[in-house]
Amino acid sequence: MKSVTDSFVSLGHWPSAGGFGFNTDILATNPINLSVVLGVLIYFGKGVLNDLLDNRKQRILSTIRNSEELRKGAIEQLEKARARLRKVETEANEYRVNGYSEIEREKENLINATCDSLERLENYKNETLHFEQQRAINQVRQRVFQQALQGALGTLNSCLNSELHFRTISTNIGILGAMEE
Repeated sequence: MKSVTDSFVSLGHWPSAGGFGFNTDILATNPINLSVVLGVLIYFGKGVLNDLLDNRKQRILSTIRNSEELRKGAIEQLEKARARLRKVETEANEYRVNGYSEIEREKENLINATCDSLERLENYKNETLHFEQQRAINQVRQRVFQQALQGALGTLNSCLNSELHFRTISTNIGILGAMEE
C-alpha cells in the first residue's frame, strides 16, 4: 500500500531537474491507468453501450416474437394436418368397409349366378334325358310294332290261302261299299 500512496505523492512532486519523465514502476502506475481508462470508458461509452445493448435487446425480443408467431403458425398447421389425417383415415376406413361390403355383395351375386346357371344346366340335362328317354321309348315301340306287324303279316300270309284271302277282300269291299251309301 505504501507503494501506491508513494506513487500519488511522487506525481505531486516533480524532480528538481525540471524534466518530464515516465514512471516505469508497473505496479504503481497500472491501477491508476486502469482506473482512468475505465472511468473514461464508463463516462463516454455508457451511452453507446446502452444503445448497443438496447438494440441487441430489441432484436432478441423481435426474434422471440417472430419465433412465437412461427410456433403458433406451426401449431395451427399441425392441427390442420392432424384434422386432415383423421378425415383421411376415416375415409380410408369407410372405403375399406365399403370395399369389403362390395366384395361380399359381388361374391354373393357370383354365387347366386353360378347357382342359377347350375340349376339351368340341371334342368337342361333333365330335359335332355327325358327327351332321349322318350325317343328311345318311341324307337323301341316302333321296332316292337314293326316286328309285331311283320309277325302278324307273316302269320296271315302263312295261314291265308287264296280262298280265304278272296273272302276277306270281298268282305272288306262290302264294308267299304256300305260305308259309301
